[in-house]
Amino acid sequence: MLSLFYRFAVVMLISCLTYTCTPATREDDRAPLGDSLTLMSAASSPVASADVKDGSRYQRLLLHLVHNNPSEKWPVYGAVPLEGALLPYNRIIAYYGTLYTPATGILGIPEKEMLTKLLEETARWQQADTTIPVRPAIHYVAVTAQQEPGPSGKYRLRMPAEELDKAVTLAYQHKTLLFLDVQVGLSTLQDELPPLEKYLRLPEAHLGIDPEYSTKHLQIPSSRIGAFDAADINYAISFLAGIVRKYNLPPKVLVVHRFTQTMLTNYKDIKKVPEVQVVINMDDFGSPAKKMNMYEGFVAGEPVQYTGFKLFYEADPKTGKRLMKPEEVLALYPSPVYIQYQ
Repeated sequence: MLSLFYRFAVVMLISCLTYTCTPATREDDRAPLGDSLTLMSAASSPVASADVKDGSRYQRLLLHLVHNNPSEKWPVYGAVPLEGALLPYNRIIAYYGTLYTPATGILGIPEKEMLTKLLEETARWQQADTTIPVRPAIHYVAVTAQQEPGPSGKYRLRMPAEELDKAVTLAYQHKTLLFLDVQVGLSTLQDELPPLEKYLRLPEAHLGIDPEYSTKHLQIPSSRIGAFDAADINYAISFLAGIVRKYNLPPKVLVVHRFTQTMLTNYKDIKKVPEVQVVINMDDFGSPAKKMNMYEGFVAGEPVQYTGFKLFYEADPKTGKRLMKPEEVLALYPSPVYIQYQ
């Protein structure tokens, strides 16, 4: 009976969050972007203060019920999220790639077609789970690993400012979230993240990092699967948390891609802080069975905080016969709050 009560209470509170209590984005808080150096004021917030006061009370009660329900087996949400946090009150549907070419992902197809597909996909996921809002996102690869050393000798290419500006403007104009993804090659997060601070200080800009392309001992990216240690993840967390505190922003989301055990070492040492919400994203293609096994083994099986799941429009059908449906992904435990399409 107690478990039944908890579940009923959680469902009722989620409904409240979805339809009446979820913090809302105010149009008058969204300043024009101009070029990339004319960023939103640090004092600007996408959260209406009145909504925060109402929503926060329900959010805290919801998280209290979930965290203190002994029938729940997912113990890693951590502390109650700060006001304005995206997770777990939203599900994010992200399109991945660069704007140069569709070879890097769905983000590279013609803009109008891409945006239409993104909104259609977002609507499908909202229909599949009406209990929480779905937010579209552009997940742009700002630093790409290369198979040539380049001028820096670090086997990575930083996207030019004009391309980053395009991604920022695209997200702003179409009211999507923005993720900037980093593939370090032979470089480090310590070298690659600071140049992105002027973009990450935008309230709706977040970060992705990819261990696959972090290679060591002068090994060329893609010649083997790379890795990040908890120390690398903790640096990214500390960097984002510093931005949140410095500019008085809502919490940032950090997406960490993973599809093997060795890609992320010492996961238990990853430090959770209230300013950053960590998503471990299952990032491999293949059959539904293969993808679900990887999710259970390397994401849910080695829990950090929140979970994500990647779907490949072309590679999944080619190698695994079909693309998984939203309902199948939502049935995973825990249900992913971040969905990425490539």
